[in-house]
Amino acid sequence: MADVDTKEDASSVLDFGSPSPIQEKPSAFQKVSNVLLRWGVETNGITPIPEEERTDKRLYQMFFVWFSANFNILAFGTGSAGPAFFSLGLRDSLIIIVLVDLITCAVPAYFAVFGPKLGTRGMVQSRFTWGYYGSIIPSILNVFSMQGFLILNCIIGGQTLAAVSDKLNATLGIVIIGVVSLLVTFCGYKVVHRYESLAWIPNAVAFIAMLGAGGKHLNPSTFPEYPKATAFNIFSFSCFLASSVISWCTMTPDYGVYHNAKASTMRIFIYTYLGFLAASLVGHMLGAAFAAASPGVPSWEAGFDNGNDVGGLIGAILAPANGFGKFLIVMISLSVPSACAPTMYTFGMSFMTISPFFAKIPRYVFTLISEAILIPVAIIGATRFYGTLVNVLSIIGYWSTSFAATILIEHFVFRRGNFTNYNIAAYNKPYALPIGAAAILAFAGSFALIVPSMSQVWYIGPIANAGTGDIGIITGGVSAGLLYLGLRAVEKHVFPNRIA
Repeated sequence: MADVDTKEDASSVLDFGSPSPIQEKPSAFQKVSNVLLRWGVETNGITPIPEEERTDKRLYQMFFVWFSANFNILAFGTGSAGPAFFSLGLRDSLIIIVLVDLITCAVPAYFAVFGPKLGTRGMVQSRFTWGYYGSIIPSILNVFSMQGFLILNCIIGGQTLAAVSDKLNATLGIVIIGVVSLLVTFCGYKVVHRYESLAWIPNAVAFIAMLGAGGKHLNPSTFPEYPKATAFNIFSFSCFLASSVISWCTMTPDYGVYHNAKASTMRIFIYTYLGFLAASLVGHMLGAAFAAASPGVPSWEAGFDNGNDVGGLIGAILAPANGFGKFLIVMISLSVPSACAPTMYTFGMSFMTISPFFAKIPRYVFTLISEAILIPVAIIGATRFYGTLVNVLSIIGYWSTSFAATILIEHFVFRRGNFTNYNIAAYNKPYALPIGAAAILAFAGSFALIVPSMSQVWYIGPIANAGTGDIGIITGGVSAGLLYLGLRAVEKHVFPNRIA
């Protein structure tokens, strides 16, 4: 690793302009990459995109990529957890959804600004807070997190597709969704953006049709009675929702690295915030409404299978529409890759950030690795959907909230919110970047409060058990931010030259 400061990913080390007396024979990867490049497949790695190449002025894409990624049945399933898993009535669920979404959508929206402004992928940007070697920690965690997101999306997409016919089951549905996601992601950044610009349309039609077919059952006066809301359930559902939104912050920078670097921060933020907010509110609220009503409608309750089959619930709601309803179910299922594609793309980028060795492997190889892991694990996890959903999203939320706190404190306090205070040329120079001790210690220290504040099926901490419910992301985010504030001040004093 001694020469790591001179290494870049494969796309940046090829110098076609420098004459050489010896022309090395292209490797197999280089040959394949050259062919794919001619076909329009993105072959760029993690090297920051220069400002002169960040010229795409279509900032509306920042709205659509995140609107499509969230305007789907995973958001529907997340909202349905309020009544189905946390035993909250519709009124309490909707109030929590509105308040949490309004606040938390701001976090991934601001992280999206780093893409156009710095030209760096999310995990590369973390090096300017965590240091070169310290950033390996969030990069590894993000690889697992992205795979967790993919598993959830494929489970819910596969279950929904299986609701079309008795000849289909969730296993086959998961395979179909996984393959479609692979095809979109394999092509890279531009294809993902084009796909996301249209992927929301089938869901919009389907959600309207669901309201038309099942709206008569959405009268709160006819809903079954739910237990009185407790602080435990209110906080647990709130933090579960917040986890599902905040955890996008580790990937949002990846989808603006070619967009206009001179665009105002506010414009980029607003486009992204509105994309997240509009999609999350609609998806979460619809999920909560139909889940709250399902115990009073026998066909819905049977399809829902005790809260373990969101696709079955959607199939039951659209059953009165007959053939058109089945067509819509297929369209809903096949739009699930709108959430899978960005996740699988970031899986590869995060993997490449772990070490120079991985950075030399073409991005598209990691999409194949992700696919190979995804399908078998999703098939296993489909048997207990809500347990899988709550565990995966909550755990991702714990670490990503603490991570976000360190990045934001570094940006707003120590770099004064000024993007020119980042020396992007030093992104792969360990001895120019911050040493990273402050971020690592703050992150580790935050878990001293996260663990006692957790409430999971397999563990309930003493703070959560005292009646607060799962407040791990709150205690973790606050403690990580405060710890980093003090530790980073000390780090800068001890290592004044590590300021890239």
